[in-house]
Amino acid sequence: MTATAAQERPDVAPAGETDCHFGWHARTKEETCAALGSSPDGLRHDEAARRLLAHGPNELPAAARPHPFRRFLAQFNNALIYFLLSATLVATVLGHAIDGAVVAIVVLVNAVVGFLQEGKAERALDAIRDMIAPHTVVVRDGERQTVDARMIVPGDIVVLDAGDKVPADIRLIRARGLSADEAILTGESVPAEKREETVAADAALGDRLPILHSGTLVTTGQGQGVVVATGARTEIGRISSLIGNAQTLTTPLLHQINKFGRLFTWYAIGMAALVFIFAVSTRGYDWIDALMVVVALAVGVVPEGLPAVITITLAIGVRRMAGLNAVVRRLPAVETWAPPR
Repeated sequence: MTATAAQERPDVAPAGETDCHFGWHARTKEETCAALGSSPDGLRHDEAARRLLAHGPNELPAAARPHPFRRFLAQFNNALIYFLLSATLVATVLGHAIDGAVVAIVVLVNAVVGFLQEGKAERALDAIRDMIAPHTVVVRDGERQTVDARMIVPGDIVVLDAGDKVPADIRLIRARGLSADEAILTGESVPAEKREETVAADAALGDRLPILHSGTLVTTGQGQGVVVATGARTEIGRISSLIGNAQTLTTPLLHQINKFGRLFTWYAIGMAALVFIFAVSTRGYDWIDALMVVVALAVGVVPEGLPAVITITLAIGVRRMAGLNAVVRRLPAVETWAPPR
């Protein structure tokens, strides 16, 4: 919809304008209400229902996750695991099923431990979706009422008091001693003062004084504002989208572990081959017996618990960061975190 069409129908904002980047902080409260077809008396119930169908519920979309079976198979994607699986296959083919089963159990236990720990880490990532308040007070048809925060829409008038979590991106139309904790967005430890007056269109995120952002916390005062963005169109929704679209990179830890795994595997295979040749040619061992001894030695020197230890350690770090309201999409990224002093 064009801007001209929007002016002809003031109850509908132009497409793409009900989001955190349109510059609502540079518009007066009267201009904002007019653009969103709202007023201090709020929306009509039927209009709110229509907008809910148009904009969708006020919630962040669930992040796409691999199927649990694929995530389980990913636990075997390691050079050391490949080596252990090869040893299991060799032992089984040579008729030593018990030896092969023992190695297989070691590999399976390692995969199960990694799978469970990554599952816990994924559940910790859901913390970002919990940043939206479950209920909020809105004005509709001139009356205050408490509604599910998922049901609010652009144009709704929201009433906030100290201690309330902001349910959406809101342009203030009234503020009395209002301040908000925006640390989740700006990193500032001191609450930011909020007021109704407009600011420059190019103001930084932390300087957008007439805007309350979804997921932040009202620390003092009272306020009333019009919702300008909900769900994925909010600032916290944009951050969530950036996290979801982040490019997968190999961290230094993973690079070093993979390099170690490859070098160790080739070293173990080379030494095993030398031991096999020595046992058969010099000591007169039967080649099957010599091969089983070599397989046992090779499996014995492989640190099969290393992948599980790394996974558990990283998962613990992710859970600690989630407790500090920091969200990590992938486990290896936590290696750069240092605990607060």
